[in-house]
Amino acid sequence: MSGFKPFLSSTLIFLLAECCLVGCDITDGNAEYLKREHSLTKPYQGVGSQWDFWGSTLVTSSYVRLTPDERSKQGSIWNTVPCHLKDWEMHVQFKVHGSGKKNLHGDGVAIWYTKDRLHPGPVFGNQDHFHGLAIFVDTFRNDLQGMDRSFPYISAMVNNGTVSYDHGKDGRSSELGGCSADIRNRDFDTYLAVRYSRGRLTVMVDVDDKNEWKECIDIGGVRLPTGYFFGASAATGDLSDNHDIISMKLYQLMVDHADDEENLDWTKIEPSVSLFKSPKDNIDDPTGNFRGTPLTGWKMFLLLLCGLLGIIVCAVVGAVVFQKRQERNKRFY
Repeated sequence: MSGFKPFLSSTLIFLLAECCLVGCDITDGNAEYLKREHSLTKPYQGVGSQWDFWGSTLVTSSYVRLTPDERSKQGSIWNTVPCHLKDWEMHVQFKVHGSGKKNLHGDGVAIWYTKDRLHPGPVFGNQDHFHGLAIFVDTFRNDLQGMDRSFPYISAMVNNGTVSYDHGKDGRSSELGGCSADIRNRDFDTYLAVRYSRGRLTVMVDVDDKNEWKECIDIGGVRLPTGYFFGASAATGDLSDNHDIISMKLYQLMVDHADDEENLDWTKIEPSVSLFKSPKDNIDDPTGNFRGTPLTGWKMFLLLLCGLLGIIVCAVVGAVVFQKRQERNKRFY
């Protein structure tokens, strides 16, 4: 017991230190680490030099409107400077609003970190089969069979150019995770934070005007190269909304890497995610949290192995108990 107290104290100190390190990773809007060449802020003086826009995008002194509340519009805005940070956090202040009533609005907005820029296409105003990362804020349900989630819905996708985004299924087959978020027609601005650090992708939201982040997605094993571009795009279809970007602020995270990671050519990394199971094996509950569905082969093997070991242990224990009883009965005769 005397050795337990020092162990407990050292454990508490370690946990406190870890919490401090995590806290240091959270930028909290620290201007010291703001990368202005990758940030879009009022009065948007960088538009035309550090930022390009396309389509229906309208730049005002108060917001960048990617699409107006009109049918069949597409617009985007893209940083012209490639990002060479290994660890970063992007804060997006945005607003989605329009005259459409419940379930009569669309389609949504996307935040991008991709190899190519200014390539219009069918995925919220950007190209399909992209290389890099996309965060989708989908406001319209296409999959009428998927009633187990509520919209608007935020999801993440990493692509190496080989996967197509399935609009008909709301991107279920390729998403890494997601959550529902009531972001439309709010009386205040809504916020999205995307953090990439040490191979971990975290997406957080602030949509209740409480000045606090809530975790939406957290997944490890993500590999993203440096030298890609940040951007935002939006699209409307038969239904519409105003999709406004108020600001995009990129912060550098001060993180140490191992020597072998530092010596890598990060521009050559292939976008990928190391998962124990495919995103296709995920389904979500009404709150937007994910749980596993069909058991993968190795999980089934482990379950069978544990079951077999349990049977063996029970058999051995039963044999020992039976033998003890037999010996005890012999003493009574």
